[in-house]
Amino acid sequence: MPDNAKPTTALLSQINSPHDLRRLPRSDLPRVADELRSYLLHSVAQTGGHLSSNLGTVELSIAMHYVFDTPRDRFVWDVGHQTYPHKILTGRRDRMSTLRQLGGLSGFPQRAESEYDTFGTAHSSTSISAALGMAMAAKIQGDKRYSVAVIGDGALTAGMAFEAMNHAGVEDCRLLVILNDNEMSISPPVGALNRYLAQLMSGQFYAKAKSVGKSVLKGAPTLFELAKRIEEHAKGMVVPATLFEQFGFNYIGPIDGHDLDSLIPTLENIKHLTGPQFLHVVTRKGQGYQMAEADPIAYHGPSKFDPAIGIQKPSVAPKTTFTQVFGNWLCDMAAQDERLVGITPAMREGSGLVEFEKRFPKRYFDVGIAEQHSVTFAAGLATEGLKPVLAIYSTFLQRGYDQLIHDVAIQNLPVVFALDRAGLVGADGATHAGNYDIAYLRCIPNMSIACPADENECRQLLSSAFEQNHPVAVRYPRGAGAGVAVQPGLTGLPFGKGEIRLQGENIAILAFGTLLYPAIAVADKLGLTAVNMRWAKPLDTELLLQVARSHAAIVTVEDAAVMGGAGSAVQEALQAAGVVLPVLSLGLPDLFIEHGDPAKLMAMHGLDAAGIEAAISARFAGLLAQASKGKPLPKAA
Repeated sequence: MPDNAKPTTALLSQINSPHDLRRLPRSDLPRVADELRSYLLHSVAQTGGHLSSNLGTVELSIAMHYVFDTPRDRFVWDVGHQTYPHKILTGRRDRMSTLRQLGGLSGFPQRAESEYDTFGTAHSSTSISAALGMAMAAKIQGDKRYSVAVIGDGALTAGMAFEAMNHAGVEDCRLLVILNDNEMSISPPVGALNRYLAQLMSGQFYAKAKSVGKSVLKGAPTLFELAKRIEEHAKGMVVPATLFEQFGFNYIGPIDGHDLDSLIPTLENIKHLTGPQFLHVVTRKGQGYQMAEADPIAYHGPSKFDPAIGIQKPSVAPKTTFTQVFGNWLCDMAAQDERLVGITPAMREGSGLVEFEKRFPKRYFDVGIAEQHSVTFAAGLATEGLKPVLAIYSTFLQRGYDQLIHDVAIQNLPVVFALDRAGLVGADGATHAGNYDIAYLRCIPNMSIACPADENECRQLLSSAFEQNHPVAVRYPRGAGAGVAVQPGLTGLPFGKGEIRLQGENIAILAFGTLLYPAIAVADKLGLTAVNMRWAKPLDTELLLQVARSHAAIVTVEDAAVMGGAGSAVQEALQAAGVVLPVLSLGLPDLFIEHGDPAKLMAMHGLDAAGIEAAISARFAGLLAQASKGKPLPKAA
């Protein structure tokens, strides 16, 4: 059984690039796979990160780099959370201890990190489009390099993947799509495509396919012989009239994705074929580590753990997270109101819908990785008098933005958007950060945006949102908040109204969301006013003007993009009312913020208590000095 001791990696330690890998005899590759899997398990146990998916792509990563001429040949990994073996084989082995940490390796492919990361990914279902673009660029440039997209069965449920296949099927280019079929995305896969793949893989057919595939590949037949066998009798390996062939691909598979003796000859033969190719490989999440094989969801993205023991429950009960608050509220509200329907785009666990699915299966819908569809599906439900609640990460709602405007907002339908992972998310980095929701939502007519300051307000504002007869988004961060006890009941807070939490003088800090608590700490220290605004839209203009007319300056704080955000809304409202006074808007800057510890990132950008105090002291030093001397301060004009 694996343990905390650093594994022996005599062969792996010699591989600093795929060129080193390709110099090894094929007979050494199983040993490389064993060492790579042991090193990967040891490394992720020390740092935390995605584990199950990476254990499942060890042999596939080795085979691809062994056969193809990387970095000249292009690899695009869909989502990219399964690329740790790829990173280790491409010169980043010794930096794995920095994975997902500030200044360290990204948990996803990044073009700036390595020439072997040809395309940055982290959201699903983009690989085929990107690889097709690369393949067509090679054709235009007269280059015979290959482009390879590796996509999972979960990611293949998204419409964008089919849009790309629809295009690729009519192009004559050197494109290979590898379906990494591990029978599971983050949440269990759903839908008709999953059933199709399950039937394709079931029973005697799969056994026969594997057998025929090995017999066809035995002895590495010539390209002509392979083509002849495919044409004449190898339809156990090449399925007639498959969905993928209808798209214009040459379908090959399924083959065992952990069998290097199948993978390598297959890839070597495919490399010489023309036109779009589709290779179906079957892998197992968590392969080689029994605990991850048994529970791949738990080991999808674990924190640090001891591989010999596995993931353990914390000895001290953790704080209630915002996601748990949402999940509990959803069940309670569903018990009270039969109109409620819960929807998730393939994030049942991450969005807190596990218990809801158990209790209300007929009102639970996992639509797969299909954010656009999830939004319009919710709109359709709402037209018939139901009250849909779409649980979706802030960063993923961006993918359904057109549907949000056209299908929900224009028709003013009462859909509640529960936006998890608002603000910075830490280790997953810029691709997963929910920095932009206030800015991209508040410009849409009929939309409202609630920003709860703590766990209890989250429950209350979800109830407020559900009471409305128009679309409302409730944004909340990952993890726990201030630790405020959540009160039972389903009574909402007043719609569009904030509150003064601490009465001071001279300068008022207007907080949107969880930054209320550092704002209160600063206000208390400096004798200022702290206001819990609660709503970014509609803005509580009555409260805003009351505060503006009794203070000399205003500071706004939000854990979202400062450009076009809640601070901008405050300045617009003051201007519209003809109120002139200094306003300092604090929020996330106009740049993509990389991965790292969220608290450190917030401090780096001046959004902890010390940073807020420093910004106020620098901008309003004169006002603070006058106040300390007891001099009257000018009020708003």
